Amino acid sequence: MIFTGRIHKFGDHVDTDVIIPATLLSNTDPQVLGRGCFSEVFPGFADRVKPGDLIFAGENFGCGSSREHAPIAIKGAGISCVVAASFSRIFYRSAINIGLPIAICPAAIAHAEAGAEASADLGAGKITVAGKSYSIPPFPPELIAILDSGGLVPFMEQRLKRERQSGVRA
Repeated sequence: MIFTGRIHKFGDHVDTDVIIPATLLSNTDPQVLGRGCFSEVFPGFADRVKPGDLIFAGENFGCGSSREHAPIAIKGAGISCVVAASFSRIFYRSAINIGLPIAICPAAIAHAEAGAEASADLGAGKITVAGKSYSIPPFPPELIAILDSGGLVPFMEQRLKRERQSGVRA
């Protein structure tokens, strides 16, 4: 599970109200939410994102309201992975649940520049910024399977389907 793209850099304490405005919370379409991602504070953000780009951010990314719309909006905008110094606990879980890859790597954040190329290899446990690599704990295979499936619900649907077809419970 490797993600490579340009860095969109953010600071500390980016809250979910900044990621997606409350006016869009009645919608659950990832494309609509993606177009609204950071729209009130960084107009045109979604237009600048190229599929596969990464967000690099400081401490406590995703703090604030416990809205799953925030990671859906980031994923819908085309961001492939979010690397931060730390995440709010609820955002971290919501991101995994909807299939948005995230990684904690404070050292990489300190050296990241907006617009630079970066990669995140979650299986190998490596974040690379400007040719320099930083270690993170590798993601376990089950977590990678959840992300590859597009989130927890699709992962469980696929698992239950396999169990029904094989007659064997995993």
